[in-house]
Amino acid sequence: MTPKELKQILQALVEHGVNELTLETPDYKLTVRRGGEVQVVAVPQAVAAPVPAPQPPAALAPALAAEAAPPPSPAPEGTKGVDKAEECAGCVEIKAPIVGTFYRAPAPDAPPYVEEGDRVEKGQVLCIIEAMKLMNEIESEVSGIVKKILVKNGEPVEYGQPLFLIQPL
Repeated sequence: MTPKELKQILQALVEHGVNELTLETPDYKLTVRRGGEVQVVAVPQAVAAPVPAPQPPAALAPALAAEAAPPPSPAPEGTKGVDKAEECAGCVEIKAPIVGTFYRAPAPDAPPYVEEGDRVEKGQVLCIIEAMKLMNEIESEVSGIVKKILVKNGEPVEYGQPLFLIQPL
């Protein structure tokens, strides 16, 4: 990619109000976040993630909508929500900002980003959610200890679904 092409991409992001863009080729993966960072990662050609079924338009919801979403109503007795609260009082739930497929590692043969019991920092990548063939890195909202991973690798996730419980430090 030439500097001129990169400049055109950045101008398009600003003109259209896009907050994040991921561009993937056989040679590299480029993620651009407005107000954030630019990452270029070399990706081997042999790495391929399963392609999910087409997602409904809700898959296009911006990542920032998760912050503006109202808190979920309390779960009735005997449901999974009560079990999560009992497991980790005071924990922060990291929720899926989009609909897609949950992956714990950047590639099938790579180690997971985090394991239960790991210490994480705010902004550290916890997992990837693949949506419409785009790999979206999900970052921790707090510094703390990963108490529970609530989703299995390769499972589909819904918008707002809890993915991790993190005990803040």
